[in-house]
Amino acid sequence: MHLMKVDPRALKENPDRARQSKSTPQADALLLATIKAVGLVQPPVIAPEIDGGNGYIIDSGHRRVKQAIAAGLEEIEVLVVDAANDNGAMRNMVENIAREPLNPVDQWRAIERLVALGWTEEAIGVALALAVRQIRKLRLLANVLPAMLDRMAKGDMPNEQQLRAIASANLDEQRDVWKAQKPKKGDPQVSWWSVANGLSKKRMYARDASFGYDLAQAYGIAWVEDLFAPADEDSRYTTNVEAFLGAQQEWMTTNLPKRGVITDVNNWGQVVLPPKAERVHGKPGKSDRPAMYLDREGKVQTVHFRLPEPKKAKGADDAEGGDDAIVMAKPRPDVTRKGVEMIGDLRTDALHEALARAPIEDDTLMALLVLALAGRNISVQSGASDDVYGFARMERHAVGLVGEDGKLTFDMDTLRVAARSALIDVLSARENRTNSGIVARLSGDAIGADGFLPTMGTEEFLSCLSRQALERSCKDASVLPRARVKDTRAALVEHFREARFVHPTALFAPTAAEVATWRSKSAVVADEDATADDADIGSGDAASLDDVDLDAIDEAYRVAAE
Repeated sequence: MHLMKVDPRALKENPDRARQSKSTPQADALLLATIKAVGLVQPPVIAPEIDGGNGYIIDSGHRRVKQAIAAGLEEIEVLVVDAANDNGAMRNMVENIAREPLNPVDQWRAIERLVALGWTEEAIGVALALAVRQIRKLRLLANVLPAMLDRMAKGDMPNEQQLRAIASANLDEQRDVWKAQKPKKGDPQVSWWSVANGLSKKRMYARDASFGYDLAQAYGIAWVEDLFAPADEDSRYTTNVEAFLGAQQEWMTTNLPKRGVITDVNNWGQVVLPPKAERVHGKPGKSDRPAMYLDREGKVQTVHFRLPEPKKAKGADDAEGGDDAIVMAKPRPDVTRKGVEMIGDLRTDALHEALARAPIEDDTLMALLVLALAGRNISVQSGASDDVYGFARMERHAVGLVGEDGKLTFDMDTLRVAARSALIDVLSARENRTNSGIVARLSGDAIGADGFLPTMGTEEFLSCLSRQALERSCKDASVLPRARVKDTRAALVEHFREARFVHPTALFAPTAAEVATWRSKSAVVADEDATADDADIGSGDAASLDDVDLDAIDEAYRVAAE
């Protein structure tokens, strides 16, 4: 065995090599970048040809030779071994099976060695075709407890977020948590989530601090850089929450505006104002007062409020009291009843606007129809059964379209079943309180429901027809009318034993006159709505349509247009 230099292009591939599968483009790119940066770290192994030729075949290192050629190397160092009878097949297989990639802990140790030798993280990333973020992630292992490192070296690695939480804690804290969470004989798996959760600390960011360097020093706050944050933002933070909030509180006390107050927030994170105070949402006036507080993130926030004019009792000294005497009261509800009603109006307007203008896929539209029928404002007098539970019946269909995460989750088959079931519960042509009116007949005609009507040539139904109607039925069925209605009916029942009979009045399709009447009613309602909108002329008592000067309105529109 000896070392020599050869032209990689002169080497021949070994037909008996063990690794026949093509490597991935990413792996080839990594190897090529490594060769360009540091050359061939491990020389390929070659052997003389055993068939009497003068050349050399590659025993191991086919990818290294190929990428050396791609890198443009004219000459490479190789290790020459004696030729084997099996063309080196056994050596090649053993070499590939025995090789094992570096585990993350060994990769980190190798990276730290390179850094100690003067390599930068960027240069290491170029040489190894690794992202700088990945290199920084591996370097977090420098702050991990050795016992945890031993576990990670076996391939049991936490994810990036968990690793960051572990590395940000000191070794004493890690040791205490690891003592409770390390794997047991009966349960060899490590719950890295539990480890990270036990070491996680709330972060208070420097970008949210109102105080400066002096207060930070006075409270012993040391900022830590978040290496994984975007480069264009201040990512410094501290886990010393008490010191951060104390510095913020002192800053508010020092910088409190004249006539201002420092207040708190309630359990829902809403600012607590003085009793009877009204919050000012717009531009504050001269008599309005500021209130400063810390929100749940530790940021200093400022709102303004105004107090009602104080009522003075008879004989009271005008100098006493005043609006400077503020007594904090119990927190008011987050939103008043009027505010809830305003939210409802705004939300409804937005919903209707989206339904009118936003693009909606057909399957989503069908699902929304089923959901709408399950609304609390829907009272469905169902014709499908005797019970009339309204929205409760619709909810049964809507539930199948919504996943556990609260999102619409369904396939088309499920949606079709839900839509059909909902329409079955809604549409009814029964002559009682469940009647859907003409829409049920239009729907039945659209889907060919006439073909599903049962035969009506029965004694029960025919007994409901008048003599004239029975005789018209006889004409259509080629049955001679009898002298007695009872005999005519019996003849028709006998005739229709082998034939299907549907009375014309039972067919779904409405007449043209019925449709015209229905459409005209809808047009009248639309016109009334439009007229009502035009007649709504602002505040004060409602004006009737007769009181509106239409000519004046037309003239105003004409002038505005000009």
